[in-house]
Amino acid sequence: MSELLKRIDARTKLAGSNKLEMLLFSLGTDQRTGREETFGINVFKVREVMRIPEITRAPDMPPSVEGMVSLRGSLVPVIDLIKYVGIQNEKPPEIMIVTEYNGHTQGFLVESVDTILRVDWSAMKVPPEMLTVQMGGLITAVTELKDKRIVMMMDVEKILADTSSYADDITIASLAPLNLGEKTVFFTDDSVVARKQIQKTLEALGIKFLFSTNGKEAWQELQKIAARADATHQPVKDFIQLILTDVEMPEMDGYVLTRNIKSDARFAGVPVLMHSSLSSSANQHLGKSVGVDEYVPKFEPQKLAEVLSRLLSVTASRP
Repeated sequence: MSELLKRIDARTKLAGSNKLEMLLFSLGTDQRTGREETFGINVFKVREVMRIPEITRAPDMPPSVEGMVSLRGSLVPVIDLIKYVGIQNEKPPEIMIVTEYNGHTQGFLVESVDTILRVDWSAMKVPPEMLTVQMGGLITAVTELKDKRIVMMMDVEKILADTSSYADDITIASLAPLNLGEKTVFFTDDSVVARKQIQKTLEALGIKFLFSTNGKEAWQELQKIAARADATHQPVKDFIQLILTDVEMPEMDGYVLTRNIKSDARFAGVPVLMHSSLSSSANQHLGKSVGVDEYVPKFEPQKLAEVLSRLLSVTASRP
């Protein structure tokens, strides 16, 4: 047990240093192109890797959802990533990566797993527009290995949204405006799906917003807001009343972004709310260690609305 705790502690410290570990995997050689691409997923989202167990087929599921497997008494949906991505590979998948994020557990079928790569978030770049279009927005970041392979990090939140029927829109539609006066939230997230969900929630609550697509871009935009506040001799909190940040983002992660904000006196009085699919107690503790005011798991619109209401009410009452 002590070794396990050491590994957990090491990975927790790793995340706080703008680094991540990715499990690299392959979906096989695409018969159309003759290429075998390398994909990655954050190790924090991987529960285990196993040979594919017996899958129980289920009716009325999306084409890429193979069915369900029983893991320790729980039924877990199984998604064939080869079919989902649209790779034409005659070789059937052999491995299942069991993932856990956004409060849900699911299995991803892949051809093979490679290794665990440790990399600095600054080495993870925003994917070029051509790749984004080609992959349908599925890739959130890319990096190049020493052997010249390109690793593409998948937007697992998009996969969950595309292959499940969680009624986030119904929950968002039930939200009522907060009626706290004019409020502006600055948010940052590299996932297109997550940004749309956040935007819909803020619109339902009657909150104005500004946004960016990664931590580095967010810090640059926040610096511009702070400079504008300085030029007009106003506090930053007159321009934005709350900052909402994801954790996993290329260029700069949410932990480093939060540390930058909290170490800059100009942002005094502006709470930082961390909003992440990495919702374990270890991740929440790490968020608190860099100064976040609250931590809300993705994606719980009602919970997010409650925390926003509380934090923005406190901001409104400050002189």
